Amino acid sequence: RRQEELRGKAELSVAETEERDRLAELVRELGWFLEDLRDPESPTTWVADQTNSGAITIKPMDPARYLHHTVWDRGNRFALLSATILDKAAFCRSAGLNPDNVALVDVPHTFPVENRPLYDVAQGKMTYAERADTLPAVARTVVRLMQRHDDEKGLIHAHSYDIADRLRDLLGDFGVGERVRGHDAENRDAALASWKRSDRPDVFVSVKMEEALDLEGETCRWQVLCKAPYPNTNDSRVARRLEDDQWAWYYRTALRTVIQACGRVVRAPDDHGATYLADTSLLDLFERARTDMPPWFEEQVDRMSRPELPEFDPSAAAEAASGRSAARAAGGRRQSRESARPGDSGAPPSDGSADIEDHPLSDVWGDG
Repeated sequence: RRQEELRGKAELSVAETEERDRLAELVRELGWFLEDLRDPESPTTWVADQTNSGAITIKPMDPARYLHHTVWDRGNRFALLSATILDKAAFCRSAGLNPDNVALVDVPHTFPVENRPLYDVAQGKMTYAERADTLPAVARTVVRLMQRHDDEKGLIHAHSYDIADRLRDLLGDFGVGERVRGHDAENRDAALASWKRSDRPDVFVSVKMEEALDLEGETCRWQVLCKAPYPNTNDSRVARRLEDDQWAWYYRTALRTVIQACGRVVRAPDDHGATYLADTSLLDLFERARTDMPPWFEEQVDRMSRPELPEFDPSAAAEAASGRSAARAAGGRRQSRESARPGDSGAPPSDGSADIEDHPLSDVWGDG
């Protein structure tokens, strides 16, 4: 209707012209979708999800056909760089590529395995039904890790905001809240940037930061995976795949996310960082998906050990932050006396980080 209104006008403003063109493009795309949806011979299976707000999202089970139109038909040769193409045949199948026309160049890992250790600190299962019993033990373990890394920044992969909120509450109850940071859906980028800039040994409780995060050097030296990152079975595409017995895809997808997460704290051959696994389901995942592991990650898993941690002492874990704060405050006072000038505002620089939505790359590149 809006498109008809715009077309009926004798003259359009610049904004109205842009709106008309956007609507025309949307109508063309919807027409293509409806044509495919109504075609009884179409190979595409469509699934739909509806949120509590009433918005409906319709997605293809397999994006391969659409990748030809949006990507592959736009060039002659492509170089895809990834450390987590775990199965060439599955990747080609999901991306709509002929395996005979695809070369997989497997490059050995250049980071020493000694610099990227895995540690088993599993406290139980973190499934929805069992996390209420497991999470307090995970929180106690995090406190002990904060004691072990008393002068180093850490990252917690909480997997969901529910887990993140409950974990932060528990850590606050233990008295180490001063050394713990977090974020919500609106301020994730600003909170992350603030934590990265800080010289305090704070722990950042994160959600969905397993990929595209560079924590080189002293930015972060240790991290905890709270939960095996299996795909959400409430997602209609995931449910449909499991109905079709695609369990190999299910485990491979979780393994790929774990491998991505392990790489957040080791960014160069001379960098180092420890990864701790707090969910016993992660250990089970390694057994189920071992045939899909790259050799360099399998070596990492084979070297995994259970560390000796300090006895639970929240006051010791909190002392690091208090000591660093006092030193920083003293240094700040000295610097202020030495460098203050008339006209200086003393205001901290604005972060300027804009919130961005998660990009659904996994919808396109996830193998099948």
